Amino acid sequence: MGHCTIDHSQQDVIQKLESQRTFLPSSLYEEAKRFTEAPQTQETLNELFHLLKKYDLASLEEQKDRNEKLKKLMG
Repeated sequence: MGHCTIDHSQQDVIQKLESQRTFLPSSLYEEAKRFTEAPQTQETLNELFHLLKKYDLASLEEQKDRNEKLKKLMG
């Protein structure tokens, strides 16, 4: 993911997650939903936001890559 200097709030991340809900595997969505309900570091919030950003427009290969990165981030 490209480096971004904008700090995304927990609410920003939750809204982004909801906007991509129908495109994410349901188990990954549920895991991410639980993950975002707990306090996270700013770095983690930013990374999570960027993995979710334009997820729906990504190729299947890119989505698989992001899925793995999301799992690792939340692991």
